[in-house]
Amino acid sequence: MKSLRALRTLAALHTRHRPSPAAFLRRPYSAQPQEDSDHNDSDSVFNSADYALPPAAAADADTDRRASRQPTWSHEHRRRADAVLFGDEAVRVLEVEEEEEEEEEEEDQKGDLEEEEKRRVLAKALLQAALAAPDEEDDDEETVVREEDQKSLAVGIIGAPNAGKSALTNYMVGTKVSAVSRKTNTTVHEVLGVMTKGDTQMCFFDTPGLTLTCSGFPHKDLKARVESAWSAVKLYDVLIVLFDVHRHITRPDMRVTKLIERMGAQAHSGQKRVLCMNKIDLLEKKKDLLEVANQFKDLPGYDRYFMISGLKGSGVKDLSQYLMEQAVQRPWDEDPMEMSEEVMKNISLEVVREKLLNYIHQEIPYEIEHRLMGWKELRDGSLRIEQHLITHKQSQRKILVGKKGSKIGTIGIEANEELRSIFKRDVHLILQVRVK
Repeated sequence: MKSLRALRTLAALHTRHRPSPAAFLRRPYSAQPQEDSDHNDSDSVFNSADYALPPAAAADADTDRRASRQPTWSHEHRRRADAVLFGDEAVRVLEVEEEEEEEEEEEDQKGDLEEEEKRRVLAKALLQAALAAPDEEDDDEETVVREEDQKSLAVGIIGAPNAGKSALTNYMVGTKVSAVSRKTNTTVHEVLGVMTKGDTQMCFFDTPGLTLTCSGFPHKDLKARVESAWSAVKLYDVLIVLFDVHRHITRPDMRVTKLIERMGAQAHSGQKRVLCMNKIDLLEKKKDLLEVANQFKDLPGYDRYFMISGLKGSGVKDLSQYLMEQAVQRPWDEDPMEMSEEVMKNISLEVVREKLLNYIHQEIPYEIEHRLMGWKELRDGSLRIEQHLITHKQSQRKILVGKKGSKIGTIGIEANEELRSIFKRDVHLILQVRVK
């Protein structure tokens, strides 16, 4: 009987869960739409508002609340219970412990009062320093320069790719205005940086990398970019020809040598040209610099020679002093007190492009179309910046977005933090990746 019941149970289960032929045929050929995790649009958008940190005040309040927790029982009832359970000796021990605790509390209160007094003295000293008359140097910087006393200078920086032009521009200006990367052709268009000191304003123009072929003609790698850079060479008051001296010594390139010789072949009446040997901090033997200087000393087109490190700042002071002496009497072109909106927009693009080059490799960052889609100053003084990164292929979009938006998120977080430090205000950065 038991075996018969078991057979009946198995037959009932088999008939209940057996799929119909129609369902069996329908499953492999189902046309129902299925969600593709690789095409999730939410992963391709970075919004800095999604990464907001909790306010510091809330964290401090929570810490104070935990520190201020006190026992909820009454000390008098505790003393009576100890007397009943353990006798008078335990009560005396408890009283001694309470007296020690009270002394410790009094010492803590005294320490808090001393700290509070120190803070009051420091605050008073800071207030007096703020209300005191500024130093003479501050007076010179804040004095309004009359238009007839203003001097300005347009400085163009040219050289081969990866010579350090952008690093030198950022150092001279004192802030990030141009992207800096190990990759070649980081700068794709002319970038403006302004430095104002006293009555002199210098405008630095960071240009794309220029090279010559072995026959001495301009290289046609990116025709429009190169032609624009070559056409602007004669528009500057001073032209800095920059080259990587470390690479020139270790791996000399005939194309770079041709460029240096062509720019210094003859003197120019309306323009002064200087030759800068960059990246001297990478050289182990400094005497090699003299050999390089002797190699180009007979070129008549160069007014001065400088040995500098645009990244570390070595020798840049002498170069800056020379440029200050070359300034001509004319009104300034830019506001010395604040950045123009156009300059700020360009800086935002350059910062994002630098992070893009750091995390995306091979030819992908050069094929991406980078556009500024939105720029708005909010009522609280913060900036809302929206940029689109447009790829030509779906595979490039997947690489740029990363797994669940990890790569575009990292790029956005680092760019947002750097923009906040440059603009000295809150920045809401939005990056969207899409296919053209």
